[in-house]
Amino acid sequence: MEHTCTTFLAGKKATIDGSTIVCREEDYGNAFDPQRFVFVQPADQPRHYESKTTDFQIDLPDNPVGYTSTPDADSSAGVFAAGGINRHNVSMTGTETITTNSRILGLDPYNDESGIGEEDFVTLVLPYIKTAREGVERLGALLEKYGTYEANAVSFGDADEVWYLETIGGHHWAAVRIPDDAYVVAPNRLNIADFDFASTDTMCDAGLQAFIDDHQLNPSLDGRYNLREICGSQTVTDTRYNNPRAWYVQQQLSGDSGHQPTDQDLPFICHARHKLTIEKIKDLMSSHFQNTAFDPYEQATGHGPYRSIALNRNLELHILQIRNGVAPEVAAVHWLAFGPNAFNTVVPFFANVNDTPARWRDTTTKYSVDQMYWLSHTIAAIGDQHYDAARGKVEHFAQQVVATGRHLQSVADQEVSSHQDVAAYLTGINQQMADDAYQEAETLLGDLVKIAFGTAKLQF
Repeated sequence: MEHTCTTFLAGKKATIDGSTIVCREEDYGNAFDPQRFVFVQPADQPRHYESKTTDFQIDLPDNPVGYTSTPDADSSAGVFAAGGINRHNVSMTGTETITTNSRILGLDPYNDESGIGEEDFVTLVLPYIKTAREGVERLGALLEKYGTYEANAVSFGDADEVWYLETIGGHHWAAVRIPDDAYVVAPNRLNIADFDFASTDTMCDAGLQAFIDDHQLNPSLDGRYNLREICGSQTVTDTRYNNPRAWYVQQQLSGDSGHQPTDQDLPFICHARHKLTIEKIKDLMSSHFQNTAFDPYEQATGHGPYRSIALNRNLELHILQIRNGVAPEVAAVHWLAFGPNAFNTVVPFFANVNDTPARWRDTTTKYSVDQMYWLSHTIAAIGDQHYDAARGKVEHFAQQVVATGRHLQSVADQEVSSHQDVAAYLTGINQQMADDAYQEAETLLGDLVKIAFGTAKLQF
């Protein structure tokens, strides 16, 4: 599987408004993989589930709750729900492709025949959990029982806690609670560093420590367990593809630490110099090494030396926010953007709804500018070719959409208590946000077409 995606997490004391953040931008290969935004009603959640990747099948509990989801438009290879928020205001994103090494796989091979993986995780877990910690426990139990066929990271959040879980080999796993005042940026490598098996802020399968000790897997001289060194990779690819993304975000938020983009020992748990906002997180997830010598738009070849977070391969970005200090009915916000992140913007959709806007929900594999997924990609295709001229207009577009979304969000926060059917009311608010975002995107596309037309070769 191609290594894709970047995850960003933040605890409630690290954000400006006391929210927890579970964020991931989802990538694909250099081709289209249209995405949808849906709300899965309990009646639509399967009671018997069968994977399309392996022979795995399971009977699921009969008490699911509804949840938002961003599945593939083409479900022939599986649901790939990607991320969402359930009715209990618990968020989940899955998955971040990570790395391992031959020592681990030689002892605990993948279960390619009947294991579970990215296709399955959200569907099997999110409808059945009431806290982030429960999410770790449920997924961990499934991994131990059935195994997995790939290396992945999965994250969970609720109003109080954010958890990050990584699979290790075919059946092992480890998870860390992100400190309330900290953030994490996780590229496509095994990211957990120092791991304390005795802490209440860590979880893992019951046999992980013995697995490491019995097979003499720990290279540490002081007895500490650095899971990245024990279970992960230290490859040249990491120095070009993975580490620079973490380096850039850490430089932007925490300042110059003396590290280089290629360093293998970048920290896992980090602390920012300022409180984090949604806008700042979106900027980071849209980054391509701006204001450095590594920006592809500053290269004569158009290709920088390092893989950036923003790419033409970005499919969708979700920032799953669980807010504190507001009514529970409006606490869960599924910020969402389709397409390459350097040219899109997020919309703050409420998660406690009964449906999603049609232009986001009804994405098809056939191109149609009436669908937000395809409109976003059209904007990016033109914007990328005229970056300098388009940049200001893209920035204005993003500011306008987020400002309108925040205004509608503020109105809903104040008015929700007066509505008997909260889900219907918030569904309507989301539709207003969607209508505005689509109209602004249409305007932006028109502006970019004018820019492109003005530089056409056929002039005289």
